[in-house]
Amino acid sequence: MPANLVVAQSGGPTAVINSSVCGIVAEAIQRGKIGGIYGAINGILGVLSEELVDLRQEDPDVLWNLRRTPSAALGSCRYKLGEREYARIIEVLAAHDVGYFLYAGGNDSMDTAHKVAKLAIEKRLDLRVIGVPKTVDNDLMVTDHCPGYGSVARFNAITARDASLDTEAIYTSDTVKIIETMGRDTGWITASTALATGDGLGPHLIYLPERPFVSDRFLNDVKSVYDNVGRVVVAVCEGLKDENGDFVKASQKGLDTDKFGHAQLGGVGDYLVGLVSEKLKIKARCDKPGTIQRVSMQCASAADLEEAYVVGHVAMSKAAEGESDKMVTLVRKRNDPYESETGLVDLEKVALRTKKVPDDYINEKGNFVSQEYLDYARPLIGEALPIYARLKKDRIKKLLPKFA
Repeated sequence: MPANLVVAQSGGPTAVINSSVCGIVAEAIQRGKIGGIYGAINGILGVLSEELVDLRQEDPDVLWNLRRTPSAALGSCRYKLGEREYARIIEVLAAHDVGYFLYAGGNDSMDTAHKVAKLAIEKRLDLRVIGVPKTVDNDLMVTDHCPGYGSVARFNAITARDASLDTEAIYTSDTVKIIETMGRDTGWITASTALATGDGLGPHLIYLPERPFVSDRFLNDVKSVYDNVGRVVVAVCEGLKDENGDFVKASQKGLDTDKFGHAQLGGVGDYLVGLVSEKLKIKARCDKPGTIQRVSMQCASAADLEEAYVVGHVAMSKAAEGESDKMVTLVRKRNDPYESETGLVDLEKVALRTKKVPDDYINEKGNFVSQEYLDYARPLIGEALPIYARLKKDRIKKLLPKFA
């Protein structure tokens, strides 16, 4: 009797994680040797509570349309399993004759998948476990990049361009614009705002948590751009840390802390607005896209959607071939034209590890990215950004004395 499949989603939803689920299900159906195709509601919590749904009963057109549906169709979670709960996971999977468990998520999810794979061996359960990379944070080790990143990068590049045009238009009133992006421990998302630059547009300054944030240095940078340009657009990461390694702004432990001990971040943009207003006496405002940036289908990258589908397809294929305790990776073959292929890596090499923005992707002053980063990121956002009209603004000769 063919073994059954369980697929689950975890962590923050993205614009493309459902495309990975579509790839998994499509490959499972095409192979024909997979029994039940089940989805776990709300990630590992769905397995734990035995909340499984039969995906074979879904309309095929609905399943196919997952390729262009944002968020997490099966529901997601952030949950750290205890030892007894891992044992329960194995019991549930065994009870439902599950031979394949595919888990889409980030660092913590890859750790969960790794531990499930190890325990399955200990319990002599014939189970293949494959991790499907998913995180807008782009911080999974080994893989060149993560499905979800190209789309959030495209969103923030367009957002930064639009915010720069807004500031350019009304800089006489709103002079400094702070754009706060997502990002706990790495600045990959914030760095993507640099893809907006050109034609004199911002952001003019970018600050990542990979470099300690120093208030006086930040104020000097803002003042320098203001003196030269007359307006300033700044992109900052919500996970900015000071010279002591502490978050510049984060909630205290309590309801805003998740099961992994992660404090709720946010508010650094407003903090910097206050700093600029108080110390430089320049009016500043903050834009914070929030969680919409990670799920915006309007700005989804075509390349990202395709790669997300492919990693799901390959994950199912490798599991069916007998691979386990692995994660699918993306390997870049070339930039122009852009092309990638898939690989496999041991989950142990990915679980609970974080890939920081490399030092050579950040400029020497620590207030912008380098050309190396731009070359890395540009192919991931798909087609070129929209082209905006730029007036020459040739001034007419003044005929009257200066207005006093």
